[in-house]
Order: sequence, then structure tokens, then C-alpha cells
Amino acid sequence: MQTETIRAIRRRLFMLLLRAFAVSVVLTLVFMLVSTAVLINRTNQRAPFVRLNITPLLETYYLSKGTWDGVQNVFASDVNGQANREWNDGLLLDAKNQVIANHGSVAAPNVGNTYTPKLDDKLVPLHVNGTQVGSFVVSNGKFPTPEGFIFDLLGRVALLSTFFAISTILIAMWLLSRRIITPLAQVTGAARAVTDGQLGTRVKIEGDDDLGVLSQSFNQMAEALERNDQERRNLFADIAHELRTPLSVLRGRLEGIVDGVYQAEPEQIVPALEETYLLERLVDDLRLLTMAETRQLHYDLKQVDLAELAGRAIDLFRAEADEKRIELSLQTATEKAEITADPLRTEQVIGNLLSNALRYVPEGGKIWIEVERLGDRVVLSINDSGPGIPEADLPYIFDRFWRGDKSRSRSSGGAGLGLAIARQLVEAQGGRITASNLPDSGLQIKCEFSV
Repeated sequence: MQTETIRAIRRRLFMLLLRAFAVSVVLTLVFMLVSTAVLINRTNQRAPFVRLNITPLLETYYLSKGTWDGVQNVFASDVNGQANREWNDGLLLDAKNQVIANHGSVAAPNVGNTYTPKLDDKLVPLHVNGTQVGSFVVSNGKFPTPEGFIFDLLGRVALLSTFFAISTILIAMWLLSRRIITPLAQVTGAARAVTDGQLGTRVKIEGDDDLGVLSQSFNQMAEALERNDQERRNLFADIAHELRTPLSVLRGRLEGIVDGVYQAEPEQIVPALEETYLLERLVDDLRLLTMAETRQLHYDLKQVDLAELAGRAIDLFRAEADEKRIELSLQTATEKAEITADPLRTEQVIGNLLSNALRYVPEGGKIWIEVERLGDRVVLSINDSGPGIPEADLPYIFDRFWRGDKSRSRSSGGAGLGLAIARQLVEAQGGRITASNLPDSGLQIKCEFSV
């Protein structure tokens, strides 16, 4: 179970990180595409690989003037930036390949001559209204090649994308730290508090994922520890209370005999002996209950008839019931009531439940046992005509040392271990025990066993 839980947590954590990584990659790719489109659009509106910054300036000048005369005035200052540098690095030719300007100068020796392009020259045609009006010549080494453009563009896009990716990853890490690290830190801090004895510590549950389940499991563990600690304290207090009365009686009788107040006669010794019997029964019950709770009891499971066990238990308590004028009866609604159980332990359960009912049913009342089969289960119900139990107390009647009437003496109300032992013995054999009040009056305790 623990290995499966670890694998499930690892798998979900891996999927969470994978989703975060996928989102970061998708956002980065989208950002790269958008950035590339924006940079290409800003670099040039059309034909970015074969056009220079000077090209639109020259075409605009010719469109407005209709001639190349005075073209050098356009580049008289450095206000044109990159276009001015390109002007000083190339030749301007007219439609007939005659030199208009040489490296920005219209007074160069070859101005007016026909230019023959060289192998390393690159001619950029200049068009106005669909007609070529000239060319601008630059050396191939200074011409913006597609490769140079791409590398330059990718360099800028990569820089921007890296910054965006780092920002996205940092944001994802921050969100994951809040989602994972913070709850884990809260559980760790709460665990330390519980270790220091603060059993009331609880953590806030956020979400229904693995961390939410972890927080819920921790709270359940803390509640169980707090409940067990309280039960342990109550157990010690109850044991001390149960031992005090018989020990006081024993001490008083023995001191009286030693001091000569009482004679060492049966009338004085028998009450003391009865108290030792009560102590012995209490110790035996505590030992049995402890072994049942720690699963140290051995169960000899076999096929037994539940109705037959119930009838045998009734015979054992018949004399006590007759003494109190209480009617005992068995009602069987099935011919076959065989179950898989330990006959000795199951008969002990029925005896404890009958003994408990006999304590609280008034004289003239009745106790009846019903046995019926429901599917693959056999149900034994012990019903009585007693006063019943307040609904608020029903969840606690199977607790150790519980008594419905706190004012009852131990002799009339018992030590409060019978029902607790019955529950442990039934559940240890795979059964189920419940209690409820009857519609008219009285208590009904049901024990369900597997066939």
C-alpha cells in the first residue's frame, strides 16, 4: 500500500512538472514566433533579404524629382544613419548603367561613364511605378545576405526568448513552491509540534490532490493520537477507580481481624474473599481485552450453529433470570444458522451481552434472542425490555469502563468491560456489532457474522 502511494505521488508530481514545462515551452515558442514576426516587419516591409535601407530613399527621391539631379543632397548629413553609410559604400547607376554617384560623390572621375559590374558586385534595382530607374551597386561582402539576416534575427529573438523563458520558469517555480513546498512545510511544522506533545495541532487542508490527502491523513493521525492519549488517561483513571473499592474492603476486613475488631470467622472472611473474586475477574477482563485489542488472541475458526450457541448461553443464565423473574427466550427464523467463528469466543460474546441485559432489565421484564439469516450473513439480536439508552450515549456503549448510569455501583453496573470485550471478539472474527433502541422501550444489540 505504501509503495503504491509513493508511486502515485511520484507519477502525479512528474505529470505536474511535465505540464509546467510544456506550458513554458509553448509560451516561449509563441513568444518567439511573435517576436520574429515583429522584427521581420520592422526590418523591412517587403523583400528583406535583397533590399537596403537606402533603397526606399532613392526610389522616393526619383519619384518626387523625376531625375537623379541633386541626389547627393539627400545624404548631405548623417541623419539617415545606416542608409548614409550604405550611400558611401556603393555606386548609384541610372537605367542605362551610367554612374550617377560614386561612394556618395557626384564629382568622381567615373561619374557619367557606363559601369560594368564585377563578379563580387551586387546590384539592387530601383523601381518607380513598376519601371526600373536605376541600380545601386555594393560589394557582395557588404550586401545583407539571407544567412546574415537570419543569424542577426535569430540572435535578437534568442535573447528575447531566453529572457522570456527564464521569467516563465521563475514564475512556474514560484507557483510550484507555493503549491508544494508550503503545504509540506506546514505538515513538517505540525509534525514537530505533535512530537513535542501538542496533540491538538492541525494543518489547513487545501485541495483534494496528494498534498490535500497528506494534510487530511496527518489531521486524522493527530486526532487518533489525541484520542488515544485521552483514552489512556481515562483508562488509568478507571482502573484506579475499579481497584479502589475492593482493595478498601479487603484492607478494612483484614485490619479489623488483625486489630481484633472482627473475629476470624467465615462471616468476616467471605466478604473479603468475594472482593478477591471481583479483582480476579477485573484483571482477567482487562487481560482479555488487551489481548483482543492487540490481536494476540488465538481463534479456532470452524462451522458452528449460532442458534445452538445462543440456546446454550440462555441455559447458563436461566437461573439468574428466574431469580429476577425475567423471561428468557430464543426465536429462530432460519433452519440453518451456521457461521464461521470460534465457538468459545462467540459464546463468550453472547454471555457478556446477556449478562449486561440482566443487570438493567427490571424484574418482570423479558430478554429475547433472535437469530435470522440475511444473504451471506447470520444476524443475532439480543433484545430487552429495559429502559434503553439515551441516543447521545449509543456511540459510546462499547467503550471501556462505560456505564449508562454513572451513579451505579460496580456490583450492580459491572466494571464496564463486557460490551468492549464483545466488540473486540466480534470484529476480530470479521463480524460487526451495533446497538440501537427499540421502538417501544429497551435496547437491541445486533451481531452479524459471515456464513
